Amino acid sequence: MTDMSAFIRLHQVALDLPIFDVTAQSLKKRVLRLGRKNRLAEDNTGVVIVRALSGIDLALEPGDRLGLIGHNGAGKSTLLRVMAGIYPPTAGVVEVRGRAIPLLDINLGMDDQSTGRQNIRLRGLLLGMKDAEIRAKSEEIAEFTELGDYLDLPLRTYSSGMRLRLAFAIATAVDAEILLLDEVIGVGDASFQEKAARRLEQLHARAEIVVLAIHNPQVIRQSCNKALWLERGTLRSFGAVDTVLADYAQHTGLTVLTE
Repeated sequence: MTDMSAFIRLHQVALDLPIFDVTAQSLKKRVLRLGRKNRLAEDNTGVVIVRALSGIDLALEPGDRLGLIGHNGAGKSTLLRVMAGIYPPTAGVVEVRGRAIPLLDINLGMDDQSTGRQNIRLRGLLLGMKDAEIRAKSEEIAEFTELGDYLDLPLRTYSSGMRLRLAFAIATAVDAEILLLDEVIGVGDASFQEKAARRLEQLHARAEIVVLAIHNPQVIRQSCNKALWLERGTLRSFGAVDTVLADYAQHTGLTVLTE
């Protein structure tokens, strides 16, 4: 019998991103100030290309909970997007088996002219849910938002907090075999945030594989069995959480990571 368990496998993955909104010369100066000359190039049309990821190797199997660490701009969110299939790699091989749900931009696909209830269906379809699944979960999603009659009004009438509640409720209703999660976003007041945290924990528990990008090392210690340290788009360390956090702490001097 064929094993249909979820997995993620990356072999020598690299990603180049074109930068269209600045001049080559100004970007070169900026990148050189950051000491990142080896990440910058130009294609034959003069468009500036930045190497966002380089030589990434990793394999994740069911039960793995991977925490991504590194400074802002290290490539954590970019790596999540490669795993999600949003960015195809420039080089290397990405293999993903299983339903992968990226909770990266949870407002993506929301329509201001449609009602909250209509957005449940629109966003659900975008996340890969079937009509029957959306119908079965619509009332639970609606109840979780605590938005009541506002769900029958157009999204343009919502506050930013109300939009976020709705988007979060829809995104976390999906049954994912692989969950790709960027920094957890605060939604609503303290009591609703506690409710949201419990919902995320349940989503983690249902998924076979979870990849989490977050700055809090304690969350990584509590939630993950593996960690990956990225620096300037390059993999510096990958393996057991304590080992990778110790490597990162030694390099950065952030001793809080080893406590």
